[in-house]
Amino acid sequence: MTVDRVIFGRPLRSVAFDVAVSGLVALLAVAGIVAQPGGGKATTVGVLMALVLLFRRTHPSAVAAGVAVLALTQVIAGWGPLAYDLGVLIALYSVVKYARLRDGIAAGIGAAVGVVLAALQVRGPTPWWAGALWFGTVTVAVWLVGLNVRTRRLYVLSLEERAATLEREREAEARAAVAEERTRIARELHDVVAHSMAVMIVQADGVRFTIDRDPDTAREAAKVVADTGRQALEEMRRLVGVLREPSRPEPAAPAVATAEPVHRRPALVELPDLLDRFRAAGLTVACATTGEPTPLPPGLELTVYRVMQESLTNTLKHAGVGASAELSLDWSPAAVVVRAVDDGRGRPVVRPTPSGGHGLVGMRERVGVYDGGLTAGPTPAGGWRVEARLPLPSAPGTEEEEKPA
Repeated sequence: MTVDRVIFGRPLRSVAFDVAVSGLVALLAVAGIVAQPGGGKATTVGVLMALVLLFRRTHPSAVAAGVAVLALTQVIAGWGPLAYDLGVLIALYSVVKYARLRDGIAAGIGAAVGVVLAALQVRGPTPWWAGALWFGTVTVAVWLVGLNVRTRRLYVLSLEERAATLEREREAEARAAVAEERTRIARELHDVVAHSMAVMIVQADGVRFTIDRDPDTAREAAKVVADTGRQALEEMRRLVGVLREPSRPEPAAPAVATAEPVHRRPALVELPDLLDRFRAAGLTVACATTGEPTPLPPGLELTVYRVMQESLTNTLKHAGVGASAELSLDWSPAAVVVRAVDDGRGRPVVRPTPSGGHGLVGMRERVGVYDGGLTAGPTPAGGWRVEARLPLPSAPGTEEEEKPA
């Protein structure tokens, strides 16, 4: 990784370039000390002009004024145009490029006056206006080059500022989306825990009424209470982890509208109905299951359902009506893998959904609650692939001592 060195608050490269430019002007002044009119005095003016040019980037208007005073001194002394007057053109270019536009216009007017005065001091067979035309052409060319570079520089700066603003907006939207999705996850997990507590209360009441008449039934009910309590405690720990963990901004993804009411908790048993809804919307959906399905805790089951729903919704939105999607659920003793692959060959939607949604953010947050992993990206065939791996919890019913919080 390369790091630009800074000197006097400026990059070393720009400082070195300005020193080289000033050195060139000083060299032209010293080289003409014998032959040029004014001798050593003219050389002194040229060296001062070179020193002033060292600050042409940071103080362009002041540098232009200083060079103008030195050039006027040269004209008053009657030394005529000299080689180091190249510094006048450099100062003009710098003020047009770096200073305010009105300062550049003022410098152009001053340069026009200087062109006339310099032309009047040229001695030779050609008329003065011929010299003025030559000096004026060079001066106008330098002024226009400076204006063009200034325009491009301001344009690049505006693009950089716009890109930085858009990046900040994307990060803010991503943080807001993560917070919103976590709130929704927390609400749904709360419903899961509330359901478990309701089951525990019913079973506990059953234990109380059957413990004397039917000890075996009471013992079984007590086991259900213990298993449900452990599961509810685990879900509550995940809920607290979601709320405590700091938000991590993620890349924005398309918005997806859920088909269920906000406070309704769907389950995998409703997967055929979900697929039918997408088929009715124009998707060709195939679903396959491998391995032996196992009962899932309500929160984990909800996560599997939401990942499949979000994947199909993104397919409908981006691949379009008529696309084909393949869903698969791979069950193993250690994990369940949800995989959704589409061919990306549907018809574009007529009225695109406004951008700014965060479907991938929601899936990643949900999968992360259960220590799972999610990958998403394009396929070589031009479609899109989403794969989520969710570890399965240990089998319920094993007695284990709870660790103190």
